[in-house]
Amino acid sequence: MMTTTGLTRRTAGAAAALVMLTLLPRDAAPFPIDGDQAVLPAGSELNEDALDVPREVLRSEYRGDRISYVVALGDLAFNSPAILGDVARRAGISCATCHVGGASNAKLFIPGLSTRPGNFDTTGALFNPKADNFLLDPVRIPSLRGARYLAPYGHDGRMPSLRDFVRNVIVGEFAGPEPSSAILDALVAYIQEIDFLPNEKLGARGRLNDMASEAERRGEALFAKPFPHDPNLSCAACHLPSGAFVDHLQHDVGSGGLFKTPTLLNANFNAPYFHDARYDTFEQVIDHFDRVFALGLSGQERGDLVAYLRAVGGGSQPYDRDGVLVRFKEIGTFSLLLAQAIAARDREAIELAVDTLGGEMRDLTERFPDHRDAAVKGALMERRLARAALKDVVISLRRIAMAVSDGDFAAATAEYRAYYDLTFSRAMPLLRGTEPWSLFNPALREAHDAERRRMLRAPAQAQR
Repeated sequence: MMTTTGLTRRTAGAAAALVMLTLLPRDAAPFPIDGDQAVLPAGSELNEDALDVPREVLRSEYRGDRISYVVALGDLAFNSPAILGDVARRAGISCATCHVGGASNAKLFIPGLSTRPGNFDTTGALFNPKADNFLLDPVRIPSLRGARYLAPYGHDGRMPSLRDFVRNVIVGEFAGPEPSSAILDALVAYIQEIDFLPNEKLGARGRLNDMASEAERRGEALFAKPFPHDPNLSCAACHLPSGAFVDHLQHDVGSGGLFKTPTLLNANFNAPYFHDARYDTFEQVIDHFDRVFALGLSGQERGDLVAYLRAVGGGSQPYDRDGVLVRFKEIGTFSLLLAQAIAARDREAIELAVDTLGGEMRDLTERFPDHRDAAVKGALMERRLARAALKDVVISLRRIAMAVSDGDFAAATAEYRAYYDLTFSRAMPLLRGTEPWSLFNPALREAHDAERRRMLRAPAQAQR
């Protein structure tokens, strides 16, 4: 059982007041990307409006087991800006912003911290001035799939411990408060649960099976072939097929330093490539190695290697279409954790759950535009009802926080029952019925974005 944080009544009350403020429903986006009120630099892109999101496979779910309390708490913290520093919290950035569903975010771009979409300078001044090394040296945003197999951590492999690495991200990179042992252990447990996507072409010890094509098999043989200038080197010598395609070592491959060997599993979905995200395709990666190590590859050999990398880097059902059911799967996990935390009187978990669920409800509200959005036509009454139901859910969460701050866990338990009914018996059916008129509809999303761009251009054109 998780222990409580030992908050005093005074500090708990202050925390509840903060929670109430953060849960207040808003019609605007959770943070503006453009304009004078923006927290992030103009031109930032977090890819939060993507309609196809990476599918998350947790080891326990894959085995048919229920997610443990600790893993669910880690999932909750992973999705909560509250564990990070002030700038990240105000911008609505969480661990899940960069690692969507535990995968990567190839479109994330923050001017001054990124040189291209998919990379990010973890030693820049925006989120933690104390971490600034006065260099623009972004690294690729990695996938966390299979992280339990991929030590050491960091692109340069500087940290053998995943726990130390996660703490450094929170405190060192994003200037967050020192996390409690409970939260840190939960984050590590959650990350270790994130599994690789299943790959139907890979058999025992990472070898291709009978489903592989001839080109893929030729590529597999080339992958294991010694380099011409050094018979002790080959692609497979570092990317060990039997060891998740890593050797847990750092190497200089002519890219500007020593960097750890990245896995090739699910790599089809991990572009861009190399530590600094300099390459977009496998073809470019192969050209690099052919040039640096003088491999003398023919055109067919390059094609066979690409075919092999794609076979190894594949995975079944890599994306889910974002929508109400996908959102409520996560809301259901966090809601169950909230119930368990109330029963355990785990104040830290309750506050985190209330804050994160409130953020989820605010984001859902924005997916169902009100009458002021001229780009969305139809079902206006249904959209109003859906938004009203989400507002009631937020108010119920607020009451849970207030009851907990007063130490009245019986009232919190009773209010949780009301919250659960509002969420799953009222709000969820309304949202599902109104989904065709929401921004989960690709056509409406396109029209909404076009109208938003037009409105953002209008002030600048008026000044000319």
